[in-house]
Amino acid sequence: MLPIVLVLLDGLGDRAHDALGGRTAGEAATTPSLDALAGSGSCGLLYGVGPGRAPSSEVAHWAMLGYRPDEFPGRAVFEALGRGQEVGQEQVFAYAALRPAERRDDGWWLTGRPDPERDARLAAELVARCDRIELEGLMFSLEHVWRGESVLRISGGADERVTDTDAFFRDRHPVLRPRALVAEADRTALACERWSREVMKRLEGERFNVITLKWFGRPRRLPSFRERHGLSGSFTAESAFLRGLGRCLGLEPIEAKLDLGLVAERLDAGDTFVYAHDKRVDEAGHTKDPEQKRRAIEEVDAQLSALPTDRAIVCVTGDHATPASPDVIHSGDPVPLLVAGPGVRADAVTRFGELDCAAGILGQLRGPDLMPVLLNAADRPLFLGSRPTPVDGADGYPSRDLLEPLI
Repeated sequence: MLPIVLVLLDGLGDRAHDALGGRTAGEAATTPSLDALAGSGSCGLLYGVGPGRAPSSEVAHWAMLGYRPDEFPGRAVFEALGRGQEVGQEQVFAYAALRPAERRDDGWWLTGRPDPERDARLAAELVARCDRIELEGLMFSLEHVWRGESVLRISGGADERVTDTDAFFRDRHPVLRPRALVAEADRTALACERWSREVMKRLEGERFNVITLKWFGRPRRLPSFRERHGLSGSFTAESAFLRGLGRCLGLEPIEAKLDLGLVAERLDAGDTFVYAHDKRVDEAGHTKDPEQKRRAIEEVDAQLSALPTDRAIVCVTGDHATPASPDVIHSGDPVPLLVAGPGVRADAVTRFGELDCAAGILGQLRGPDLMPVLLNAADRPLFLGSRPTPVDGADGYPSRDLLEPLI
């Protein structure tokens, strides 16, 4: 059996751009390392959650790592875990963001955000002013993380099934009223609305005068990555929420940039799964400059010439598309996918890009298909005529020490 290395280039997918001759940034980029990998392995296209659906990174990752929507604890939980905070199932979490807003006829509209350097002290002071507010028998506690952004804990029997107040598209919608998704969440939604109004009262006259809420959730009991897939290892990323996601699954979170030397070290240490994340392509996509995204892909490609395809199953793909145009955050376009390593069949694809990978032997996959494909390539698939473990939704053959011998 072989270990698995998953290199995740955030926001890799794209749309065709006139500025790039009708090609995506990945198709237009000069990528000798990725092309060589594509030529030596199997290729395809990946939709994080499904064709046409534009997932956030956390939603796409959750599906790609083999977990179901009903198991999803919410990104705010990942944000807390990624910053070393302890979380408990008795609390509801949300991500809180201090913002400036102006009153218009149809509500309060966000107009910006604090500067992480110039406004750092003021932002922390304003967040502290709004800490530990009790409403409807619920306690709202804020833990500031940076530039006015905080992890909000709601204790006292709250329900996480509440809609966001953060409109996300500040030029399209005003700050929203939180609403219950189910009747059982009515009390929590009312308390969140009252909390939002109390915060605005405490911040009245300040340059930053609202705190928005999003990503409600709570920790859940779920199988670890080792229990579900029979793999253990590390989760390397610069983003705190991704390290928190890894920690949630029982993988060792490591704060690091893409580093193939570190990947090799983790394999040498016995990891059977190594995840390595890179944010540069996504950041370039958000500039809405196709040329900048093309350059970012070429920059990343220059670091990928030494992937350990001689001793591991290596997968390179992305979590979603971040088009360099038009003005959308993410889109539901497919992401190129390659799998290479010992025993992986080389198909006819010789270039890494959406159109080329579409002709690959792996075809078009959805996020939940990724781990079974990788486990199969690594000679670790769970034989579906066998049930050696009670773990719900197991995809890979369990580690021997997770089995219970009859003595």
